[in-house]
Amino acid sequence: MTSSLTNSRNGFQGIWPAMLTPLDAQLNIDHPKLAAHALSLISAGCGGVTLFGTTGEGPSFSSSERKEAVEKLIANGVPAERIMVSTSCAAVTETLDLTRHAVGLGVHGCLVLPPFFFKGVSDEGILNGYTQIIEGVNRKDWRLYLYHIPQVIGVNLTHNVIAQLLQRYPEIIAGIKDSCCDRAHSVALAQAFMPPITVYVGFEPDLPTMGALGSTGAISGLANFMPRIVHRMVLESGSPGTAHDAQRVQSMLDMLQPHSLMPALKSVMATLHNDPGWLRVRAPLVALTPEAHAAFSRKVQDFHIDSAHE
Repeated sequence: MTSSLTNSRNGFQGIWPAMLTPLDAQLNIDHPKLAAHALSLISAGCGGVTLFGTTGEGPSFSSSERKEAVEKLIANGVPAERIMVSTSCAAVTETLDLTRHAVGLGVHGCLVLPPFFFKGVSDEGILNGYTQIIEGVNRKDWRLYLYHIPQVIGVNLTHNVIAQLLQRYPEIIAGIKDSCCDRAHSVALAQAFMPPITVYVGFEPDLPTMGALGSTGAISGLANFMPRIVHRMVLESGSPGTAHDAQRVQSMLDMLQPHSLMPALKSVMATLHNDPGWLRVRAPLVALTPEAHAAFSRKVQDFHIDSAHE
């Protein structure tokens, strides 16, 4: 698997896994383990890694914790240009602060949700939030990726908002991550906005469809341990093996479905690395019990994940 970092619009290419965030026994971020995980993914051919998205439990960490994690990831050998940071917070001022910090460190880009605490807000309110962030950063040498996951945050990112942001800030908006898990919605975004920007999806079964439409990569939770298969599904979507890859992905999703997603994904990592430390999560998430992990781990072992070749 080979990856490029950017396309002609400066959006990313390849797989940038939505990294799980390992925790130590005190439920603080385990910085050495986080760096080792990031470097292993880049060594496996990933274009870069994504910090503190939904899969990474981003909203469960304070601003200072998130800043420290980016700094230590770079200090531990992960190139800044291979890091995407989700800087999303409920308060626009905190999102701006985290975005300024990440941009100042030279990261590839920032993944930014619309302001998400209040529900039923207008397009004008969402535009005002993004405008305050973009104009607050006050630089032209950074990339903002719009993040759409309404089933989690309860706020939609409409075509009207996207179009206005592209009109106002064409040099800043680099792409859209659509994680609404609705193929028709993702296709409609692609038809409306590709080119000049790229629409990336987080729901792996939709990758072949989006790849055929010209999507150049993905931010994927399953790519924490199946990066090669995710890469093939979007960037080699027309290959003869796509149907088999899609079946593997769907089987994994079926295994995960009965459980809370992030604890289950961490259970997969704990199994693959024989490291129960990976089970730890931040409240309000609840880790799998030892009994539940043992039962799930047997299924993972029977699935025969080989992260070096998947």
